[in-house]
Formats: sequence, structure tokens, C-alpha cells
Amino acid sequence: MKTENITHVYFLPGMSACSAIFERIQLPKEKYKMHFLEWIMPHSKKESLTDYTKRFAKQITEKNPVLVGVSFGGVLAQEIAQIIPAKKIILISSVKSPEEYSPFFKTVKATKIHKLLPISFINWSENLLHKNGSKKVRNTLSVYRKFLPLRNKLYTQWAVRSFLYWKGCNNHVDLFHLHGDADKIIPIHYIKNCEIIKNGTHVMILTKSSTIQQHILRCLA
Repeated sequence: MKTENITHVYFLPGMSACSAIFERIQLPKEKYKMHFLEWIMPHSKKESLTDYTKRFAKQITEKNPVLVGVSFGGVLAQEIAQIIPAKKIILISSVKSPEEYSPFFKTVKATKIHKLLPISFINWSENLLHKNGSKKVRNTLSVYRKFLPLRNKLYTQWAVRSFLYWKGCNNHVDLFHLHGDADKIIPIHYIKNCEIIKNGTHVMILTKSSTIQQHILRCLA
């Protein structure tokens, strides 16, 4: 098949996650070319999301792509669509605007408690648990480390701040939103106009990959 008939699909992982979260997603190679993007380091914890997006978007080399973003990756996908023409945006466990934030996130933003996020303490505690915890705990942490490897203090502070202070986008792009009804991080109660995934949690890209794949194929068709 000619390359011009191939749809290029770019996948953006969630906050602190890597592209391994998409390892169970398979699309027909005769129709789609899958591209997996990784987070780049911000220049500073106060780098604007707009400036970061311009640097990040340089990884996208194909024209008129489909952007698939999980959680904070979905926010970035919407920002990218403002500077690069996109065919479609598919959000997974994400938000379409700050209006879909839960009261919890709004409270964190108002109180600025996120500035006290003890990244170094979290990493130290994790290492301690991995060395002294039960086999089940160690296995859980191993999975955690595989899919959420990026816990650099600069990146985390920047990402949390960027998410909390996101102003939203006015994109005129076809947008599909897949959201789990058991998502505790971004509760579906505050989400509008989405395709509901039954028993889907915030990590349903891992736990319901087959269902997610079916919905992605339907959105792409």
C-alpha cells in the first residue's frame, strides 16, 4: 500500500509514564503507522506549556496525524493540535477543559499545596519498600517502575503545575474522549461528552487494553 494511504497515529503517555503503556495496543499495519512519543525534560519548572509544546511537537514529523493522549498526555495532544494540523484527537482518561477538573484539583490549585510535593521522599520510600516489602509489594513496584519511570523532580513539578494551571484549548478538530466510570483520579462525574468504559480506572490503558483498542479503531474508521 502506498505510504500516502497510511494514517499516522502518535501516542502520548500520561504524566511520568513512558510509551510502554501502549505496548498492548495493536493497529492494522496496512492502514496505520504507530509512533510512540516520550516526555522531554522541561527547561525549568515554570516553562510555559506553550513553549514546552513547541519543543515537544518537533518529534512529530508526519503531516495531519491522529493524536492519542492518556491523562496529561491528552492535555498535551490538545495543545499540539493548536500548532500542528491534526486529523483527530483521541483522549483516554483525560480532560477536554479545566471545567472538567474535580473540586480536589481546584482546591490543590487554590491552596498551592502541590508545591509541597515530596518527590525525593516518595522515591526514597519506594526504594525502601522494594527492598523490604513482600513479594506482592515488590511485584507491584516493579510494574510501577516500568510504566511510570519518569519521577525527576524538575519534570514532576513542571507537569503538575502545567496540569493545574492549564487554560484549555479551542481546537476545531474531531475529538473522541474515552473515560472509565471507575476513574478515581479524574472522576467521570465531572466529564462531559465521552464514551464510557465500564469498570475503567485511570490506568485502563493497561487493564482494558483490548477494549481501548477496539474503541480507538472505531474512532479511526
